[in-house]
Amino acid sequence: MTIEPKFSLLQRQSLVMTPQLMQSIQLLQMTHVELNQFIAQEAEKNPLLEFPSNDDEAGAERGEAEDEPYGHSPEDAGADDGYDNRTEALSSDWYDNGGSASTSRLNDELDANYTNVFPDDSAPQRLDAPELVGQWKSMPGSGGEGADYDLDDFVAGQVSLRDHLAQQIPFVLPDIADRLIAQNFVDQLDDAGYLQADIVETGERLGTSLTAAERVLAALQTLDPPGVFARSLSECLAIQLRQKDRYDPAMQALVENLELLARRDFATLKRLCGVDEEDLLDMLGEIRRLNPKPGSGFEAGVSEAIMPDVVVRPSSEGGWLVELNPDALPRVGVNQSYFSRVTRNGDARAFLSECLQSANCLTRSLDQRARTIMKVASEIVRQQDAFLLNGVDHLRPLNLKTVAEAIKMHESTVSRVTSNKYMLTPRGLFELKYFFTVSISAVAGGDSHSAEAVRHKIRALIMQESPDAVLSDDDIVDMLKKSGVDLARRTVAKYREAMNIASSVQRRREKRALAKVVVRHDTPQVHSSKAPRRATPG
Repeated sequence: MTIEPKFSLLQRQSLVMTPQLMQSIQLLQMTHVELNQFIAQEAEKNPLLEFPSNDDEAGAERGEAEDEPYGHSPEDAGADDGYDNRTEALSSDWYDNGGSASTSRLNDELDANYTNVFPDDSAPQRLDAPELVGQWKSMPGSGGEGADYDLDDFVAGQVSLRDHLAQQIPFVLPDIADRLIAQNFVDQLDDAGYLQADIVETGERLGTSLTAAERVLAALQTLDPPGVFARSLSECLAIQLRQKDRYDPAMQALVENLELLARRDFATLKRLCGVDEEDLLDMLGEIRRLNPKPGSGFEAGVSEAIMPDVVVRPSSEGGWLVELNPDALPRVGVNQSYFSRVTRNGDARAFLSECLQSANCLTRSLDQRARTIMKVASEIVRQQDAFLLNGVDHLRPLNLKTVAEAIKMHESTVSRVTSNKYMLTPRGLFELKYFFTVSISAVAGGDSHSAEAVRHKIRALIMQESPDAVLSDDDIVDMLKKSGVDLARRTVAKYREAMNIASSVQRRREKRALAKVVVRHDTPQVHSSKAPRRATPG
């Protein structure tokens, strides 16, 4: 057998990850903001891409409106000669004789006195009409030469936490050296207002004593908002209680044992604080009124509203009308006329041909992205029709495979579409992934239930329980079975803990204590032999 070279022709199919396919996949999972940023970057590199903004469209419409005659057209000027003559005569009668002559004539003919009744007052400053017109045209949004106004220009600037503290520091620390230490502490505050610094290390780095650093910190802890510059939650609450003159020994013991409060170990807290149940409830009420994050009122960044990608509303013919939000769709165009003019030069033909191919691929990818989102959203609405009509109790279990098989796409494509995409429905604004929940089997082979709907039922059952009949996890399991939901006790406990709901023992203790407080406040008390607990400085 001899080995010899030869040619053969083979035909086979293979999936190749081309740059255009990679771009389509990336665009599919981008949010609205990320997509606009990506298109803006592409428009800077590609001269054939057009990315018109709302300001450009408004300016074009305004320019067309300015070209049209606002009042009478020049052709109709001759038809209104009488009106113009009357206007000129009126102007000459009232204004041509000067200020004093016009005023005297008005006094004689109209039998009125228009002289200045306040001769000591200075004459008001007169503004010429051309100056006013110039100011109006220069104002944003006036329709003149200025640009359109932005509502953000009229919003008051947000004061940050550091700026708010910097305005107060000179009043509590007159010494310049102390202010430098204070500025170093301000720079080490987190967004919640807590001090993330070691005082000893800070003092050594600044070359000051520990006593001076502690003195500066004690002065800073008296600033507004109360509780700022605390190094722990206990210290934050203690600072606020001191400013309210409520930091007595009993409250100090409570603040120093917050881990017992988190575990709801009220028996141990009563023993440590040396108070009875009534006083402990009053102390807990005071703790709840404090702010554990004093710096939360000063936002570090500007919050942005979520823009829905899909809008669902009832149709007049029945069913639901699913539409893409036009504000979330990017406006991209390809300038073919510019390509035709510039490609006459042979040097730029190759570059512009590549730009044209890239621009066409981008527009096709954006169109494919919009159609894919529309397909997925329409299938979700079809599957969750009962939820849109009746609420979360009728949310059906749904997975990616069901939607992918219905629209004949891959599960990964559906997963990319539902990531960071939002749908505005009559029930509210939801992320597309909200409609995909785990299936929970039903009793006696009935229709399965959604995990979100089951969690909603558990929350509703616990909210309706009375202090004398608190439901345990086993009771909730029995009640769910009566409603057709087959769920294990450990699953109920897992859902309850995920919703941050306490156990039945803790709920019974809290609800009974709350009921006693309500009864005590509702019942008029004429005389009480028990002296009120007074606050003493700690």
